[in-house]
Amino acid sequence: MASRQQADLIAAVATAPGRGGIGVVRLSGTALDSVARSLIGTLPKPRVATLARFLDAAGAEIDEGIALYFPAPHSYTGEDVLELQGHGGPVVMQLLLRRCLDLGARLAEPGEFTRRAYLNDKLDLAQAEAVADLIEATTSAAARSAVRSLSGEFSRQIHELVDRLISLRMLVEATLDFPEEEIDFLRQADAGGQLAALIDAVGRLQGQARQGSLLRSGLHVVLAGQPNVGKSSLLNRLAGEERAIVTAVPGTTRDALRETIQVSGIPLHIVDTAGLRETEDEVERIGIARSWAEIERADVVLHLLDARTGMTAADEAIASQLPVGVEQIALFNKCDLASGPSRQVATDGRVSLWLSAKTGAGMDALDKELLRIAGWQAGAEDVFLARERHLMALEKALASLRAAQAQPDHLELFAEELRLAQESLSAITGELTPDDLLGEIFSRFCIGK
Repeated sequence: MASRQQADLIAAVATAPGRGGIGVVRLSGTALDSVARSLIGTLPKPRVATLARFLDAAGAEIDEGIALYFPAPHSYTGEDVLELQGHGGPVVMQLLLRRCLDLGARLAEPGEFTRRAYLNDKLDLAQAEAVADLIEATTSAAARSAVRSLSGEFSRQIHELVDRLISLRMLVEATLDFPEEEIDFLRQADAGGQLAALIDAVGRLQGQARQGSLLRSGLHVVLAGQPNVGKSSLLNRLAGEERAIVTAVPGTTRDALRETIQVSGIPLHIVDTAGLRETEDEVERIGIARSWAEIERADVVLHLLDARTGMTAADEAIASQLPVGVEQIALFNKCDLASGPSRQVATDGRVSLWLSAKTGAGMDALDKELLRIAGWQAGAEDVFLARERHLMALEKALASLRAAQAQPDHLELFAEELRLAQESLSAITGELTPDDLLGEIFSRFCIGK
């Protein structure tokens, strides 16, 4: 990728909103020399922490702190970068930022610093996305996977696959260019074996990426059922604290309560909903309508039932209305008050578990079932924090490779499918990525990064 230097100077507060011991204002671009001299009286020595007074237009002191200068190309963005580290009060940071804007900088757009790093070949696109994923990681496992992607391990494997694809394409193109020679390049080079090995390698990488996607996004799990079957008690048990009010009064839960937990590093976004029943209470009816809306968006529905009564007609009515295609687990709660099997699988594949939200009995079985539904493989330490576009690209590449394998005697089609597979893989690292996609990706970053 060719380096594409930006002409203007951008600035933003690079630390999180609110009060803190230290706050950072970051600038990147051209004309930093004049800005630095107006702001702190000098351009600091490269990569040397310099104590400085940050001055306003009248020469009054805004703050005192550390100035760091990173000349191009040895900086995060590949441009001249100046970082001003002051006291982390929001008023101080805004005064300092305003001073930078008055001196000719413009406010950076979300993700613009990282976008410039990508455009100036400091990061590829997969690494740039890993920056945002690391910031947003909700579990330690997700953070570790994001670091692996940021370090370039995911990109290295993609580049390795692309290189192997290019070598195979060269063999195929040589055969197409010189058919009269009757030199069987493909057979001599074991093109079929190379293609099969490529399919296996892409499939393995796809599995790693799919696991990483789980770490990034997790599962949206909704607790559903009649009033007083123990949904709120189960939420409290999963959260490890009293998050929801639990009473014997039907209709206590009126609105959805949300809690994020982790099981084996996978974030589970748990939603406790209002009890599903017919009611004349207007507020409760609104809560029930919202419950069904949450159920429609769920990855998994945990349908809670009372183990003492079993599946009642009202429970059957709820089960019949659950959306088709959404994973469902029937949870017979309060098993401490009734006996039943620990796990049962119906002829239609629906899983039933017996547990007690009060005592914790059966909770391990629930964790295992959720991990099974997610497709999580125990001991998967080499995963990458993949995004949906990465999974789609790998799926397209795999489909193209399999299409090539299915037509070895049609060399033109064979060669075309290999080209399409290469394009799909290259899109992951940004070597072949349209500008509108770049805009969409970086717009989701925080300002200052």
